[in-house]
Amino acid sequence: MEIRVLRPSEDRSGFSSGNIELDRFFQRFAGQNQFRVQLGVTHVAIERGQILGFATVSAAQVKLPAYPVPVIRLSRMAVASRAQGRGVGAALLRHVNLLAVELSTEKIGCVGVLVDAKSDARDFYARYGFIELEPEAGELAAHFQATPMFLGVQRIRAARTSH
Repeated sequence: MEIRVLRPSEDRSGFSSGNIELDRFFQRFAGQNQFRVQLGVTHVAIERGQILGFATVSAAQVKLPAYPVPVIRLSRMAVASRAQGRGVGAALLRHVNLLAVELSTEKIGCVGVLVDAKSDARDFYARYGFIELEPEAGELAAHFQATPMFLGVQRIRAARTSH
């Protein structure tokens, strides 16, 4: 399996993860967001010419008490139904984590990965060391449907050296 950046020519129309919102995003908007308006970059897991899954990332920040710090936001991630249970999601997450490490030491600065985990995905991210953050108080917090979770670059590095 290869994980790389989505190419404009790749056919995404048949991708199906079982989550209609994620499938619609990948089929209709991932390319537009990446190639036209630069809102995020989608990385794909490919095997034998088939897209097994994707992870879309963008720049973001986490507000600390004193000031905001830069992070990678894992905006969306999904695995094709036919590939679920084969470690594709874990491989995509490792890839995103390594992007954060690369940015933190070689590119622009990054302290970790932020994801807004839906309720059915919280345990997945927790298994990889992500911790839950409290959404900021205010009008949006009352309507927040996902739990912000964070994994710091130091923990990513420590996990890489222990395996």
